Amino acid sequence: MKKIYHLSSCNTCKKIIQELNPTADITLQDIKAEPISEAQLTEMKKLAGSYEALFSRKAMLYRERNLKEKSLTETDYKNLILEHYTFLSRPVTIANNKIFIGNARKAVDGAKQALHE
Repeated sequence: MKKIYHLSSCNTCKKIIQELNPTADITLQDIKAEPISEAQLTEMKKLAGSYEALFSRKAMLYRERNLKEKSLTETDYKNLILEHYTFLSRPVTIANNKIFIGNARKAVDGAKQALHE
C-alpha cells in the first residue's frame, strides 16, 4: 500500500505532494474531507512507534487549549488526532511498510524514494 495523508488546503502539503510526484497507484487522502479512521491511525502508530510521533505541536489548537502545560499520554495523543485533523503532523506518507511523517527534508526525501521503489 502506498498512501499520502494530507490537507488539501495546506500550501506545504501541496508543495510536498508536487515534489513527491505521486503515480496512479498512490492513494491521496485529504484528512479534512475524509477524516482518518481509528483503524488508519492505529496502522500509522504501528509504523511510527507511538501516537506522539504523529502528533503536531504546531497546531493552533495545541496553543489555544494550552496543551503544552499538560502531561499528555499516548491515549490523549490518539484521541486528539481523531478529534481534529489539525493534530496530525502532515503529510504522512506510507509506502512499503515504512512511514514518513511531516515536512522535514529527511522525511520528504525518504517518502520520495519509498514511493517510487
